[in-house]
Parts: sequence; structure tokens; C-alpha cells
Amino acid sequence: MSEDQSGRPTVRGHVKWFDPGKGFGFVVSDEGGPDILLHANVLRSFGQGTVADGSTITVEVARTDRGMQATAVLSIQPPNVPPGAGLADLAELDPALLALQPLEPARVKWFDKGKGFGFANSWGSDEDVFLHIEVLRRSGFADLAPGEAIGLRTIEGKRGRLAVEVLAWDAAGRAAK
Repeated sequence: MSEDQSGRPTVRGHVKWFDPGKGFGFVVSDEGGPDILLHANVLRSFGQGTVADGSTITVEVARTDRGMQATAVLSIQPPNVPPGAGLADLAELDPALLALQPLEPARVKWFDKGKGFGFANSWGSDEDVFLHIEVLRRSGFADLAPGEAIGLRTIEGKRGRLAVEVLAWDAAGRAAK
């Protein structure tokens, strides 16, 4: 455990699991020790409703009667998923070129984690954008809720527009600056 600039204790580790339905999950510190509770409200304060298992995360923590709990999320890095994993349209594309695509504000139309896909609409367009579970995982998400505001980088895939990166709305605003 270390401290941030304000003197608050911080922990860097990885997301062991996070269940948006239950509203919580756990973080495992890189330094070992007990699991750290990550509540959905703490994650939402960071601007995300979910986080992918295996994501690297830095959190402020507090010791409570019930154990260690995250009180604030400072950073999230998605798990290492090879470019194009699970999605043929992305298999041969250069990740550096994908990162150059402009960010588009969008809203989630629907997403079904069990099926592994869903759709969003970019603002000002009626055209659907396909969201694949592997792109979500690579972007650090486990799930998306209908109506959720997000930022997207898209390409024209073999069957229409395809998201290649998904960002939380707050993170998309920071990335666009």
C-alpha cells in the first residue's frame, strides 16, 4: 500500500471479478493481502458502471469493520487482450491506426452479455454501431446498460459500423482534450 499526493492510502492491483448485477466485486492487491471490496457506486464515481475482470486498477482504500474497501478509483487499465481477439474484422488491423479514429459520443441501445454483443447509436446518426464483448473487455468493461452514455472509436466493418474502442463518457471527455 502506498499513498497518493493527498496522503490517502492507495493500492494497485487487478480486478478479481466484478458483477454489475450484484453491484460489487473485488480487487487483489499487487502486494498481496486481503481482497478489497469494490462497490458499484465507487466505480460509477469514476465514470464507469462496470469493469472487466483482470483489469489493472489503482484505488484509494480504507480499512473498515468488514475489511478493506475501495473508496475511490484513480485509474483503470483494461486487461491485455490481443488486438482482434475474437473478432475477425479487427484481426488484421493495426492497433495504432485504430487509436487514431475520432471519438464519437454515443448511447448504448442494448447489450446482452450472454450473447456477447449489442448496439449503440452515435449522436446525430440513426445508424447502429455493433458492440462486441471482446472490444468491451479490451476497453475495460464487463457490460453496458441501455441508455448509458459512452465514447466510441469506430470503423466500417464487413457488415456495418463496428466499435473498436469503448470509453466511459467521462474518460472520453478527458481523451478528447
